[in-house]
Amino acid sequence: MSNDPAQYPIELIPPDLSPYKAGNTGVDYFTTFDSGVDGPHVMVTALTHGNELCGAVALDHLLRNDVRPKVGRLTVGFCNVAAYETFDPHYPTVSRFVEEDFNRVWDEEVLDGPRDTVETRRARIVRPLLEDVDYLLDIHSMQHATTPLMLSGILPKGRELAEAIAYPEYVIVDAGHAAGRRMRDYGRFSDPGCDAAALLVECGQHWARSSGDVALETLYRFLEITGTISAELTQDLAPGLPIPPQKTIEITNLITVRSDSFQFFRSYVGMEVIEKAGTSLARDGDLEIRTPYDRCVLIMPSRRLGRGQTAVRLGRFL
Repeated sequence: MSNDPAQYPIELIPPDLSPYKAGNTGVDYFTTFDSGVDGPHVMVTALTHGNELCGAVALDHLLRNDVRPKVGRLTVGFCNVAAYETFDPHYPTVSRFVEEDFNRVWDEEVLDGPRDTVETRRARIVRPLLEDVDYLLDIHSMQHATTPLMLSGILPKGRELAEAIAYPEYVIVDAGHAAGRRMRDYGRFSDPGCDAAALLVECGQHWARSSGDVALETLYRFLEITGTISAELTQDLAPGLPIPPQKTIEITNLITVRSDSFQFFRSYVGMEVIEKAGTSLARDGDLEIRTPYDRCVLIMPSRRLGRGQTAVRLGRFL
């Protein structure tokens, strides 16, 4: 399935980030607002992938509306701006990253090691800002027009935060990628003995107008739940999208590409429920991939099917 503008038109306008470059943190494109009142340090980030526009739209909205924390501190950050600056609506997938995926470099061994790319250099610069963050929301979008998902991680603290926000409809209990650690799993966020929690929201198709609305709704509800803004401000600024009852899906199998000839047997876009265990999904070299149980949910099947990349996650409803 093609992922070009002919199939998915560019409905979001990439905002101009130049007013936010200087910031006040010593890290370009990161700004911290301090209320002067004791409270949590809350961070919201966008452009972890340079072609995922909805997060940039949402944070631009927040900054243009002069949102400030009523308690604690709020840090607003645009991550892989170098990739974002290469965005071309004629080739919209190319700007995902410059040299490697910014959201696979967050292992201490990588950040403390010799790897030298645009993304590892940027991650090392951003890294100190994460060290005392209590709550992080990292805003993403997806290749296909799939229902929005909140990725909570496997620890109870992430799932509890997702359930408190109560949006979007689906919470995905997941452990990450074989190809590398995500920013939302970095350090204290993956420590069961620490209260710091992080969420990653997938707002829908990369360039859909609806993904921008989902990003805004999630952003302001997250800020309200963490005590950063009031419920009245959420009502004023969020789109007010319908809030259906949440459903939780546990990821049980992470299918990682092992060969150079991985191929799905059908064209999947995500959230398909495969009713019968043993149903053939794909072939990876000589290995046939089958559903491990009845009512198996396919989460975010990928078109990036290179060796070592995540092809699809398999989950079951809790």
